[in-house]
This record gives sequence, C-alpha cells and structure tokens, in this order.
Amino acid sequence: MKAIFDFLKRITGEKSYQGRIDAIDKFPNVATAYDDASTLGLAVDSERFISTRGLNLIVDFEDLKLKAYDDGTGVWTIGFGTTVYPNKVRVKKGDRCTVEQAKSFFQHDLRRFQTAVNEAVTVPMSQNQFDALVSLAYNIGVHAFKCSTLVKYLNSLNYSAAADQFLVWNRAGGKILKGLVRRREAERALFLQD
Repeated sequence: MKAIFDFLKRITGEKSYQGRIDAIDKFPNVATAYDDASTLGLAVDSERFISTRGLNLIVDFEDLKLKAYDDGTGVWTIGFGTTVYPNKVRVKKGDRCTVEQAKSFFQHDLRRFQTAVNEAVTVPMSQNQFDALVSLAYNIGVHAFKCSTLVKYLNSLNYSAAADQFLVWNRAGGKILKGLVRRREAERALFLQD
C-alpha cells in the first residue's frame, strides 16, 4: 500500500495543492490506473481502474463538504459527492462526517462507479475514455449511466457520437447549470484524448 501511496505522490507532483493531494493520497486502492497497476506489481485483469488523471477530474468538480447539503435537486449530498453511504442508507439533512469518513465514502463510491463502467461498456476503451466515463457515472448515477444513449453509441463503436453525448448531461432540476456544462466539456475533452 505504501508503494502505491508514494507512486501517486511522485506522478502527480502536486505537493502545493493540498486538497487534491489529500484526496489522492488517501485513495491508493482506487486511484491506480490499469497500466500503473502492473508497474507496481499488482494483479491486472480485465477490470479497469481509474487513473490519477481521472481521480483529479472528479475531485476538481466534487468539493469536500463535511455537512450534508441539498445539491439543488433535492438530493442530500456529503463528502466528495456521496449521496448513499456504504451501508446503503441515503444521506439526509443534518448529517455530518469527518474528512476521513468522506474519503472512505469516496473510495466506496469510486469502486461502485468503476464497476458500473466495466459492466456497461463492452468495447475497447482507452484509459482516458474510461476515466471520463467514471467521472460521468459518478455524477449522474449508475442507472442513468447504464441506460444512457452514450453507452449505446459507445457499445456500437460510434465513439464520436458517444463523445457528443457527454454534453447532453448538463441539467439538474430541469435547468442547465454552468458547473455541469464545464464538467461535461472537461469529461468529453478527456474522452477524446489519445
């Protein structure tokens, strides 16, 4: 575990950005790219894992909140965007957590969304594509992701049309939100990178 921790610190080189480092440093289980896993001597199979780049993308858009808040659509959220605790209880008004609990919830959530992408996508994808898809699934939820037109296009090998579908997911509560527009543009740009 320490080897992964040290490796992530070395490759991110972001010692001055404390919030991101704290997040990355505490998620060695899930912040390991598929290719990085073999470098560290970990088992590598057909399951993919989010890379540090993908983790950074999510952390950039999910602010750490230690007190539950309404995300603007009536969904109570805590930590790094957690809406359901690992014990399957929904976050509710008045809930609080520690930084360590928020990191644990985030790690659990990442495993869930990585699994959703691994299960839903049946075609080859690059690490950047996988990372962008995990970020999207993390934000819109497993069911919405698996049933999305984006996944349908992707599984029919129409990568271009799939990339354009990121931009469709820019609404919350029926309104276009600037934060979601920025996030979808960033996810789409990552998806399209080689």
